[in-house]
Amino acid sequence: MASTPAAVVPAMPVAPTRPVRWYNLLAYGSNDVLGAGSMAVISTWILIFYTSFCGLSAAQATIIFGVARVLDAFTSPMIGHLSDNIGRTRLGKRFGRRRFFILAAIPLLPAFAIMWVSGQSFWYYLVTYVLFEMVYAMEIIPYETLASEMATDYRTKAKFAGARILCGQCSAIAAAFLPAWLIAYLGPDSPDTYLYMGIIFSILFMGAAGLLYAFSWERERPPELEAEEDARERPTLGASFRALYRNLFSTLRIRAFRLHLGMYLGGYISQDIYNAAFTYFVIFALAGSTAIVGQLVGVTYIVQLVAVVLAINFALRLSPAMAYRFAALSFAIGVFIFLGMYGAGYTATSSLFWLPVVFAGLGRGALNYIPWATYNYMADVDEIVTGRRREGAFAGVMTFVRKMSQAAAVILVGQVMQASGFVSKATVQSPQAIAAIVGVLGLGTVAMLIFGVIVSTRFRLDPKTHAILLDEIEHLRAGHDTPTDERNARVVEDLSGWRYDQLWGRNPVA
Repeated sequence: MASTPAAVVPAMPVAPTRPVRWYNLLAYGSNDVLGAGSMAVISTWILIFYTSFCGLSAAQATIIFGVARVLDAFTSPMIGHLSDNIGRTRLGKRFGRRRFFILAAIPLLPAFAIMWVSGQSFWYYLVTYVLFEMVYAMEIIPYETLASEMATDYRTKAKFAGARILCGQCSAIAAAFLPAWLIAYLGPDSPDTYLYMGIIFSILFMGAAGLLYAFSWERERPPELEAEEDARERPTLGASFRALYRNLFSTLRIRAFRLHLGMYLGGYISQDIYNAAFTYFVIFALAGSTAIVGQLVGVTYIVQLVAVVLAINFALRLSPAMAYRFAALSFAIGVFIFLGMYGAGYTATSSLFWLPVVFAGLGRGALNYIPWATYNYMADVDEIVTGRRREGAFAGVMTFVRKMSQAAAVILVGQVMQASGFVSKATVQSPQAIAAIVGVLGLGTVAMLIFGVIVSTRFRLDPKTHAILLDEIEHLRAGHDTPTDERNARVVEDLSGWRYDQLWGRNPVA
């Protein structure tokens, strides 16, 4: 619907960018040891830890995830909002509006280790899980803005995304193999396996965050923009919260971002469901063990590492949406092979299980990379709509959606298992419980992959359309209000979801 033209919000002029060196890419990527590494550990091991070593029921475990997500609905968006606005404060000017949060989170990251102390009460696990999730949001949300802060062109942003996912896959490999090594050393029944794993990862998280702070920077902001923000009246707390959620939900009015979220959810929820069910699938449906789970998951992550390298080249040269569809197909083939082998009576010790691991790993690796590669361009699409840079708002939404989706997947698996008669600490489960585990792994995973593929058919952001988008941003920044040509107008209208005469602040989003 057309709206009355509004005053254009001044956009930040494009400042000269610093050269991005290999160590900047490495430092940026290494921080996904926290992002992907912690999520890989939690999605693979937390349910089995809670139900097998802590005496919690599957229902109690899902309550922990649900409570954490409700609280996260406030903390993640708030951090995104603060990182967009703290630049006017003394702390923000000294340490950076994004990097201040990264520095402050470093001494708090050992919160991850205390989650894995066995023999505690339900309330202990609830409080420690919520605490880590808040620290995670405090560090990850500002981190997710830095690629857009440090680079402007398509290829450099793609390299940042590639470095992030490659390092994340390495940490996921450690998340799979480290418990297996500790189990071999401590024994299969020792809960200390998970505590030592938490301590090791906490140390890695702190080191990665330190490297990120040391070798990253933020885009320089023009003095006139800083002066304007300093002179602006500070809103009340209530007004700040209303503006916060209005600003965040307005990101969903950007068409490319809505489609991006659909692909992201399809690719990541399918993996969350698979991860949460896979440990139980191997142990109870295939007569395996936690050591075999670690080996199979570890090999999957190694294959994913190879897949990320392939996906980086595919997405740079062709369409990210096309690469996404190939990846979803490969992952689905792996799942169907797993189900077929289970139906044929194979056990987890069969050498044939490496075949579905390869197919699943190739698909999962690409599905991990592609949404984060396209995410780095969402602030550019938003800029042509609003005339502003809102990386923090998009990062807040992404982190909130990521954690909500993972919690929903774990809750789904836990509730289905509880309803099917799953018994905590039991070494053998009923046929009904096993059938539920197999059904969740197969139907849940494939259904989300199909959803993501359907959404990808409408997503048309690629190197060519992104270059057109940047040209039109500069065209509007120069004071023009008509498109360079009709082709460019069609491209930016498709990406933004708004008519050309509504762009650059002339819309309700701005």
